[in-house]
Amino acid sequence: MSPYGAPQARVPVALNVNENTHPVPKEVADDILDAIALALHDVNRYPDREFTQLREAFAEYLGHGLTRDQLWAANGSNEVLQQVLQAFAGPGRTVFGFAPTYSMYPLLARGTGSAWVAGERGVDYTIEPDAAAAQVAEAKPDVVLLCSPNNPTGTPMPIDVIERVYDATDGIVVVDEAYWEFAPRDERSALTLLPGRERLVVSRTMSKAFAFAGARVGYLAADPAVTDALRLVRLPYHLSTLTQAAALAALRHAPTMLATVDDIVVQRDRISATLEALGYKPYESWTNFVLFGGVDEPTATWQALLDRGVLVRDVGLPRSLRVSAGTEEETSAFLDALASIDSAS
Repeated sequence: MSPYGAPQARVPVALNVNENTHPVPKEVADDILDAIALALHDVNRYPDREFTQLREAFAEYLGHGLTRDQLWAANGSNEVLQQVLQAFAGPGRTVFGFAPTYSMYPLLARGTGSAWVAGERGVDYTIEPDAAAAQVAEAKPDVVLLCSPNNPTGTPMPIDVIERVYDATDGIVVVDEAYWEFAPRDERSALTLLPGRERLVVSRTMSKAFAFAGARVGYLAADPAVTDALRLVRLPYHLSTLTQAAALAALRHAPTMLATVDDIVVQRDRISATLEALGYKPYESWTNFVLFGGVDEPTATWQALLDRGVLVRDVGLPRSLRVSAGTEEETSAFLDALASIDSAS
């Protein structure tokens, strides 16, 4: 087996791990620093084990009538998902997801002693409601992980797919909305499905839209009985005082922190349009990255881009590469580098 990870290299343009490449605005960074400095005065004491203020802040940010009792947080959405599997999966139980999907899912399943079952996607990595429900009903999983929109393909997941999957199983259904802020504004989040569905969990992260990847803060919304169950498996005081302070400060500036999302979407769509013009096949994306096919030699193209100072991701899909949407300058660097490879060949 291989551990999770992407190649790390010091390059002028790193567009391989779906980060928000825009820096945190100075006024927000200053407020975060002030909050951390204040929190340091009590760092000799254990943090608030229930991170009550942070849960209240997440509930306010998400809306939909959510309360703090429905919110949970941990060190990145990976730990959130790990805690869900620790509580509801484990030895003798199965975790189901539609492949290809986030490569941490099978690792998290195996790490909790669970069996991983991979379902199939249709053409262009899409999922149809009937096919999805049939596969889940046949697998009878204890936990279903739905990446919406999907990583590494960027594929949207229609809300009716989630509804059908939920009805097809008696298990926990987790909708991982790590990239939801990049989806079209008129689309419905799985958060709208929570009322009356006590087995539904919606996971989010501050890593992407909030440009907070280095702070490691993920969270979920669910029935209070689910969040209560997670208390049984979380490590004591798992969210540090400094992490809570930083996240609270960032959430106070949510509109400012999210201002880069529109810019990133513009660059994402620019990437897709230019890739198509160059003869590649960009897949529909509701995320901050684009998977594109039609790459005759992915390894060689990846290396040629790296030689030109641009790092993208080979996610192991046939004749495909994935690139994150960065700033306008970073996007231009990628597109220019790819065009130069094409002209050289």
